[in-house]
Parts: sequence; structure tokens; C-alpha cells
Amino acid sequence: MLMASLRRHTLILLLLAGMGLTLLYPIALTVRAGLADDVVANSGWTLRHVLRTLRDPSAIAGLRNALTIASLTTMLSVVIGLPLAIVSARRTIPFQRFWSAAVLAPLVLPPFVGAIGLKSLLGRAGALNTFLGTDWDILGSARLLGVVVALALHLYPIIYLNAAAALANTDPALEQAADIHGASRCRRFFTITLPLLRPGLFAGGTIVFVWSFTELGTPLIFDFSQVTAVQIYNGVKEMNVAARPYALTIVLLTIALAAYAVGKLALGRPIGAATTRASSHVEPKPLTGAGGFAVTAMFAIVTLLALIPHLGVILQSLAAPGSWNDSVLPREWTLSNFDTALSHPLAFGAIRNSLVLSIAALVITTILGFLIAYTTTRTRLRGRFLLDTLAMTPLAAPGLVMAFGYVAVSLRWPFGAGDPLEGVIDIVGSSPNPFPLLALAYAVRRLPYMVRSISAGLEQAPMDVEEAGRIFGCGRIGAVVRIVAPLVVANIVAGGLLVFSFSMLEVSDSLVLAQRESDFPITKAMLGFSERLGDGIGVASAMGVWGMALLAITLAAASLSLGKRMGAVFRA
Repeated sequence: MLMASLRRHTLILLLLAGMGLTLLYPIALTVRAGLADDVVANSGWTLRHVLRTLRDPSAIAGLRNALTIASLTTMLSVVIGLPLAIVSARRTIPFQRFWSAAVLAPLVLPPFVGAIGLKSLLGRAGALNTFLGTDWDILGSARLLGVVVALALHLYPIIYLNAAAALANTDPALEQAADIHGASRCRRFFTITLPLLRPGLFAGGTIVFVWSFTELGTPLIFDFSQVTAVQIYNGVKEMNVAARPYALTIVLLTIALAAYAVGKLALGRPIGAATTRASSHVEPKPLTGAGGFAVTAMFAIVTLLALIPHLGVILQSLAAPGSWNDSVLPREWTLSNFDTALSHPLAFGAIRNSLVLSIAALVITTILGFLIAYTTTRTRLRGRFLLDTLAMTPLAAPGLVMAFGYVAVSLRWPFGAGDPLEGVIDIVGSSPNPFPLLALAYAVRRLPYMVRSISAGLEQAPMDVEEAGRIFGCGRIGAVVRIVAPLVVANIVAGGLLVFSFSMLEVSDSLVLAQRESDFPITKAMLGFSERLGDGIGVASAMGVWGMALLAITLAAASLSLGKRMGAVFRA
């Protein structure tokens, strides 16, 4: 009994240490370098680099733009996602399943890929100006708004999923009681429904705000360099001699954590002592007539708007080079972009690299995710809540900050100049080898999906089956391997699909950690093609279409496996 307890405590200590080394340590290195008096020697302490950054007009403008993008994106995502969630939870409309799935379509396209499509549609020589006969410089004078629209059209499903999950856990008897006592529909919403939705709004809003605040790919596609994420990205190659990139990262991280704390206090605090979980089940009421038509139209309009970036990417992938300028549709069609997207050395190498990295991330997250999920759901060990918090932190932590932290890891002991593992991992050197850190970064960023997916299965799997196996001589490890794991295999597959597909299209880590063409993952290759004259934008779009197909298939499979618990994997 003592040995079994010792093994369990050793396991949780190892898991905590692993999360600390792969999650907290890279961030700590970045903070340390930004506060170092001598950046090259990484010695001493000072705030002057951060203070100098806060006095730099360019840095201030970048932060202001990043905060504006994050705030507007979050508000627009709530405006789009919250009404859809409320209607889908309280009412039924014709083809409910179809519309509920259709509004999640943006998740199959990374926002920076969608930005390629929007650029083709909204550019000065794009389809919209041609159709209207106008000369609006939407992506010139209003690039910030373009970034906001692109991000909101991609991220509103996160608000929708979290709000819908929160509504499913509220007790309809509370609203019924208020209705009986004469409260109007508007008053019931603001005094009962909305307060009960605070946890869901906090969970979804935090992810949307941090994601859009630190978004790198979309501003790059729109050539919007006056934003903090791009300024940090442009400073990667001078990390070993300059303090500015580290200082900018510290400011970015501080604002993201402050936003999380404010949201937690304002929206995430406990609602009250009484339980709000549903004590009774009320079937959603059918909505017919004018109301049903209006709600169906709302779902259709949102879906149509959300699919505009996808449509732009698909059309651009089929357009011959130079044939989609000053025209509503491409004047000449071709499939050569898809051929190049598979046969070009850069594209083929990028696909191969992403496959290798995504499979490595899948193996790491499957092992770690199962151990963490089992420890947090099936044991009462001290530290399990801390472990669960650390496992979920990557959902709320800025991806760019984590990627920057992994670059810092490659510059410090034991990988720096003259250290024992020099050359094993290198990001900005003359002979970079970013693959170990890329695989680890992919795994850490996507670990929450696997943990939440497996946890959902373990919460439904009966514990008495496992206990029976142990009584009949399986032992704890044998019972876990032979009984528990098979019971949650569908959840492991669902989590694995999400990990693999999102790793294939990871943006921040790929753009920051891969500096040499031979090391480019798919998303970095797409950025490279998008900046190339001639057929570059078409090839980048064709690669985006392949990515859309991959994500659509894997998300559909994961949704079938997880059902209503799908929203849990997008919750901080």
C-alpha cells in the first residue's frame, strides 16, 4: 500500500515537473532576459528595457492596436455567438442540427488562411470593389478593421460553444419562476440568464481576447506591421543581442494575464451558494412562423458571412495567376495551384515536416493527456488541481509568448554556446535544428484538447468496473491499461484528431521557431508563398484548401465522438 501511494505521488510530481519545464520554464526565461541588465550575459536585474519599451512610440502604437483588435474582436464574437447559443439552447428551428453544425464552420480554417481569402475579396482590385464599381481601400486605410473581421468570423464559435455549454447547465426552473412572478423576457435575460452565463462567457471570452491580442498570422497577411505580435516576430533574429523583443514579450504577457484576472473577477466569480445546475429538463420549444423564419435567417446570415473567407480561399486556389484582379470571379481557372501545392519542393517539404511534427505531438499528448486526465479525475492526490490548471493554461496563455520562450530556451543552458547540448536544438543559429522544440511546442499548445477529451470520457466511465478488475488481481496499472483505456478509446481518438489537425495548421510556433526553408511547416510555407509574386497566392490558397479539408473531416469526427461535450475542449 505504501509503495503504491509512493508511485502515485511520484507520478504527479513528475507530471508537475514536466509541465513546469515545458510551459513555465520557457516563459520564465523570456521574463528573465527582459529584466536582465546585460542581455548577452543574462546577468543583473533592471526594468529599464521594459520602461524604454513603454516610452517607445512605435511600441505604444503596436500595443494600442493589439488591444483595440482584441477588444473589438471579443465584442463582435460575443455579439455573433451569444444570440446563436441562446436560441439553439431554448428553441428548435427547422434543420436545427444542420444550422448548429454550420455555425461552427469557421473552426476549419485558421484565421490567417482566411485572411488570404478576404484579401482577394476586399482588396482595392478585389471582387467587392469590382462588383460595386467602387474604389474602397479597405485593406489599406482600414487594415485594423480587416484583422478584426477576419478574427471575429473565425473565433465566434468559441463563444457559441462555451455559452451553449453554460446554458445547458443552468436550471430552467429559475427562469420559469421569474416568468410566473411577472418578470418580462428582457428582465429575465439580464437578471437571471446573463449572470448564469458569466462562467461560459469568461471561458470563451478569455480565449478569444488572448488569441486575438497575440494573433500573428492575420496581421502579417494584411501587411499590418504596427501591432505588438508582428513587432515581436520581427525581433526574433536579434534575441541573442537585443532586449527589445524580450521587453515587448513581457508587456504582452502582462497585459494578457491582467485581462484574464479582470475577466475572472468580473465574470468568473461564483454566482452564489445555491446550485444552478439543472434540476429538471425542459424540452426546447419549437419556433415557427415569423419567429422561426427570423431565427433561421439569422443562422443563415452568420453562416454565410463566416464562409466568405473560405470562399475567397477556394476561388483564389482555382484562379490562374493574375486572373482575379478587377473582376468579380477569376477570368481564368486552373488546377495547377493544387499540383504545385503538392509537388513544389518547399510545399512538399512543409507537408512532410508538419506530418512528422504533428504525429510526434500526437504521441506526446496521448501519453501525457491520459496520465493527467486520469490523475485529475480518478485520484484524490494533492496537487491534482494545480496539475489540471497547468494542463489548461496553454488555452489562455499567449501562443506567441510561448513560442518566443522556446526560442529563449535554445539560447540558454544547456543549448547555448559551449554548453553540453549545443547544436542539438537551435533556432536562430547558422545550422538551426528546431524540430525537437517544434514538436514539444505543438504538444504543449494542444495538450488541453487531449486532457479535456479524455477527462470527459473518464467522467462517464463507471469506476466500479475498474475497481472490480483490481479486486480480481489486475492491479492498478493492469486495470488502467486493460479496462479504463479501452473505455475511453473514442475520447482518445477524438482528442487525437483535434491535436493532429490543429498541429498541422499551427501558426505562432511555426512562424517563430522555423527560420530556414527546409524546416518550414505548412503554415510558414503558406506565408512564404503568399509573399511570392506570380502564382504564390494561388499556391498558398491551395494549401489552405487542403488544410480546410483536413480540419473539416477531423472536427466532424471529433464532434461525433464527443457530442455535446465538444465545447469543453475550447474552455480555459
